[in-house]
Amino acid sequence: MGEIKRSPVKKEKRKGGFSSFLDWVERVGNKMPHPAAIFVILSLIIIIISDICARCGVHAEFTMVDKVKGGTKLEDVKAISLLTADGLRYMVTSAVENFTGFAPLGTVLVAMLGVGMAEESGLIQALLRKVVMNTPKKLVTIVVVLLGVMSNIASDAGYIVLIPLGAMVFLSFGRHPLAGLAAAFAGVSGGFSANLLIGTTDPLLGGISTEAAKLLDANYSVAATGNYYFMLVSTFLITIIGTLVTEKIVEPRLGTYDKAPTEDMTQLSIEEKKGLRSARIAFLIFMILLLATLIPYNGILRDPKTHKIIGHTPFMDGIVPIIALFFFIPGVAYGISSGKIKNNKDVANSLGKSMGRMGGYLVLVFVASQFVAYFGHTNLGTILAAKGAEFLKATGLTGIPLIILFVIVAAFINLFMGSASAKWAIMAPVFVPMFMRIGYSPEFTQAAYRVGDSCTNIITPLMSYFALIVTFAEKYDEDSGIGTLISTMLPYSMLFLLGWSLLLIGWFSLELPMGPNAPIHYLLTM
Repeated sequence: MGEIKRSPVKKEKRKGGFSSFLDWVERVGNKMPHPAAIFVILSLIIIIISDICARCGVHAEFTMVDKVKGGTKLEDVKAISLLTADGLRYMVTSAVENFTGFAPLGTVLVAMLGVGMAEESGLIQALLRKVVMNTPKKLVTIVVVLLGVMSNIASDAGYIVLIPLGAMVFLSFGRHPLAGLAAAFAGVSGGFSANLLIGTTDPLLGGISTEAAKLLDANYSVAATGNYYFMLVSTFLITIIGTLVTEKIVEPRLGTYDKAPTEDMTQLSIEEKKGLRSARIAFLIFMILLLATLIPYNGILRDPKTHKIIGHTPFMDGIVPIIALFFFIPGVAYGISSGKIKNNKDVANSLGKSMGRMGGYLVLVFVASQFVAYFGHTNLGTILAAKGAEFLKATGLTGIPLIILFVIVAAFINLFMGSASAKWAIMAPVFVPMFMRIGYSPEFTQAAYRVGDSCTNIITPLMSYFALIVTFAEKYDEDSGIGTLISTMLPYSMLFLLGWSLLLIGWFSLELPMGPNAPIHYLLTM
């Protein structure tokens, strides 16, 4: 986002055991090498561990859901060594593909073309001033967290747009920008499964749960709305917890930020007001054109066969360039009316500047993408997920103790295997039938998995957007690193896990439905 001169961050003296622990996490993390070097080291560790595991014959045999053909299939996954001729050839030949195929890379760069245009033209700064003048200061945190939770309806847009904007909004109000970044990150990623609307994750996980349930009941089907009631209430819970953690723990710990915004945040110039009017008109025209492709039953951006808008549809698959245009078109309109943009060269130069600021991110992504690819290629993540499932099944627990342990295991596995659907494809065939046999519905099991899977997203470097968030944080504090980010997000992760688990236990105790026609209990019939 916009360039702000870096300055020292003043931190207050902190007391208390938990705060001291967070300080220790930050110190240890930040004394480690640069994040790019850390991923290089982690890659070397994976190479060594993969060879040890392969030599020891480490493997996992399990039944998993076939997400392509449906049904289930038996898998016997063995650890693959990277210290063999084949392994070395893989590392050499896949390096470029690992980088260019890294999921967030194209998403971030394309979206940043639009966001960068809006920023270089001055539109975002003007809008922030408008926000400062019209938003009560007490509501800023809760709005940022809630918008973060809601943003997952638009795929990964929250990571690219809302998290840096959260930092800028907090700075505009004279608050610590890293607290705003943390609040937005907590909502976007820590509250990933919660929402007031049905998102793309719901039908994806529901489909996997359906195939797993058919192992015991061939007629069972888990709808996309199977967790809707629980996730709707969870949205408010995560928003409240995220707000309290930001204002009571994170922001006091960060202390004061001694660099105020360079602009007057309470006044808009005549040129800015004129630019905002033009941007508003351009935005309305863009939205009218977009709705024209969505509202008609045969709309261009609807699925040609099912005519749906949400799911794997042209609209959702093209959400990133749509978001880019969402910012780009009003940004250009604002720049022309305010006098910042005079010709097409100014537009191209503005786009070049916005991409130039992504250099550090590209370096970090290159090494991070190799680490993530190595972890997947060696099958270590898959084996860990399968072994975790076996361990939980072997405990023989039932009732609330089983629920709590299941959530904790899902949260732990998430630290090492990022994809929610990939983990659930492995875990669902084990736990959905197992929970059904002891009287719990697939919808309830799925909801418990989603609780654990979401809470640790914000503290694991294996999360695909983690490198991007580190880059955003370094903009406001050049001394920050992985340690700063993890220590800042750890209170959210712990309290989300605690609060969300208590909600799940309360829901279970009251026997409330998880969604429409989705009770907690399942009656096994022979």
